[in-house]
Amino acid sequence: MNGVEYIFQPKSVAVIGASARKGTIGREILHNLIINEFNGKVFPVNPNYDVIHSIKCYSTILDVPDAVDLAIMVIPRESVPGVAEKCGLKGVRGMVVISAGFKEVGGKGIELENQLLEICRKYRIRMIGPNCYGVANTDPEHSLNCTFGKTAALPGNVGFISQSGGLGEAIMNHARQLGLGFSMFASIGNKADISANDILEFWKDDPRTEVILLYLENFGNPRRFTKIAREISRTKPIIAVKSGRTIQGARAASSHTGALAELDVAVDALFDQCGVIRVSSVEEMFDVASAMANQPIPKGNRVAIVSNAGGPALLATDALVGLGMQLPPYAGETKKKLKAALTGQGDVNNPLDLVAGAGGRQFKSALNVVKNDKNYDTIMPIFVPPVTIDQMDVANSILEGIKGTKKTVVTCFMGAGEGSQAIDFLKNKGIPVYQFPEAIAKTLSQIDLYRKWLDRPIGKYKKFQIDKSRVEKLIGNALSGGQNSIVGEQALELLNLYGIPVTQNVVAHTEKEALTAAEKIGYPVVLKVNTPVILHKTEFGAVKVDLRTPKEVKTAFNDLKKKVTAIAKRGKKERFSVFVQEMLSGGIETVIGMSTDQAFGPLIMFGLGGIYVEILKDVAFRINPLSDTDVEEMIGGLKSYPLLTGFRGSESVDLAILKESLLRLSQLVSDFDMITEIDINPFIACKKKGSSKAVDARFIIGTR
Repeated sequence: MNGVEYIFQPKSVAVIGASARKGTIGREILHNLIINEFNGKVFPVNPNYDVIHSIKCYSTILDVPDAVDLAIMVIPRESVPGVAEKCGLKGVRGMVVISAGFKEVGGKGIELENQLLEICRKYRIRMIGPNCYGVANTDPEHSLNCTFGKTAALPGNVGFISQSGGLGEAIMNHARQLGLGFSMFASIGNKADISANDILEFWKDDPRTEVILLYLENFGNPRRFTKIAREISRTKPIIAVKSGRTIQGARAASSHTGALAELDVAVDALFDQCGVIRVSSVEEMFDVASAMANQPIPKGNRVAIVSNAGGPALLATDALVGLGMQLPPYAGETKKKLKAALTGQGDVNNPLDLVAGAGGRQFKSALNVVKNDKNYDTIMPIFVPPVTIDQMDVANSILEGIKGTKKTVVTCFMGAGEGSQAIDFLKNKGIPVYQFPEAIAKTLSQIDLYRKWLDRPIGKYKKFQIDKSRVEKLIGNALSGGQNSIVGEQALELLNLYGIPVTQNVVAHTEKEALTAAEKIGYPVVLKVNTPVILHKTEFGAVKVDLRTPKEVKTAFNDLKKKVTAIAKRGKKERFSVFVQEMLSGGIETVIGMSTDQAFGPLIMFGLGGIYVEILKDVAFRINPLSDTDVEEMIGGLKSYPLLTGFRGSESVDLAILKESLLRLSQLVSDFDMITEIDINPFIACKKKGSSKAVDARFIIGTR
């Protein structure tokens, strides 16, 4: 327990700012506590009333004669710190501050929120808010509804945390329409004290909470979230909407909550590593939740469609296949039984298009057979109600047809009309119902990603033996020389010290030295300008490749020397030199890197070079440190992955050294937190073992 129990499981609640006036938040919260039959004592607090709702009202929290576990505050923001101080003196253990006008508005609001937080810490009070919609717990032992909405939550197995108070009423309404019940609900607002992380920890061992929904605008402590979510996701699915995918959305989220927005790639990486199902909208979140709260997780991605209309079945097929799901054919025995059971049925294929005018009898007969076919993990009945067919008969028949199956069942009733009795009937029986087949396809594909995450091995973190003192010296030399970057020979040396293979290279200051180096390395060679001033050498034309003769080396050396004359005139003068390297051929260019996100810390990146990273953005990110499973998924998850494994019969590159290099880079990043950015571009992945090498690299030194 972390004190959150006093928020969700109080034995007594004081509503500070309670009111008898209709339309006020203080009145609605007190009303909701009473009509939902809170299983504890309720104390209205307001100096303007003696009695509210036939309950004695107290002037201050200190006048309440009994102990108070939870105080709900609905008072002007200026009064909140002073009242919180009185709550502390009273021995209140939890607070929900509904009042707004704090950190989210800036200025004076920030000062007030800081005062409030200091008081909470002084008296060890746990607080939700400020600027929130409230909390609810449907457990009959508590029956707590401290929200100010008109719609109460249905009891159920879903826990929901929302950072937006404004979504509260809409969420309650939509969930009720779907027949989706909550175990607990929390609107966390500015999360000055209690965050989503605290509530997740509380729900981790709660037997009534089996599915968790999150609406987030930012992360307070992403690393703590990673640890908690990774553990919870093994037994309870977490479905999350994280707003701020676009730059404009991120800015809006920042101004709304007073927190800095994170890079969205970091959010994707975090969710991927934790097994959190990321959805793009609240609607999509509820679609996935409806299935996961009521049905078993499918054992695979194979779907059987049974429909009374060809068009919707084809739409479902296109959507499912487009999202990576499979529609295998029926087993031979299934085909025989379907033909025998369905009089007048033509071809028996998946999707199964029932005869025109098919009703309850045909659905029941078909589902009775299909549910036993081992080729499928999910059954998807689609029903478009003709005027002549009784919807309730079909709903009952679907239920009868799937009786006893352990497969996942999701249904689509297209055009059934609002308030359909048949739809409500199926939902009440735990069968999710969707309006359109595309929504089912998206839902199943999201759940399948979660299934794959559950099936993947738990990653291991490797530790390599490294002489860190030499790296410390190398970085120290750069810093003492006034540099904030390490490039060229020193950058490759740093990689080599961490066991990441690099090309043979020699620094040459003169034409003669360049020729000697080329002879030593062996032709063909590459010449690059050796200076920290030019970070992107190819774009500047400071690289000469595939030099095969001494004459070509001489020409290249002198051309490069002319190139940097302008730089020497504009900036710091330094002795001209080039980098002579072996020329790697026959490999595939990849890019390995690290950037530092303000909230998430180091992000490791991997992708194929050239157009794949620059135009197609085919790259993978993971939050450091990396496990061996993370590395497998980074490489294997690229769209261009087949190019690495041997496209059209060609030989695979040495994937083992790619994986090991990513793990070694991860350790380097963990060992030296003064490194804020790394580019290894390119890292040439070759087919022959021992041939893959980093060709160029740069490090930016700063503070994380």
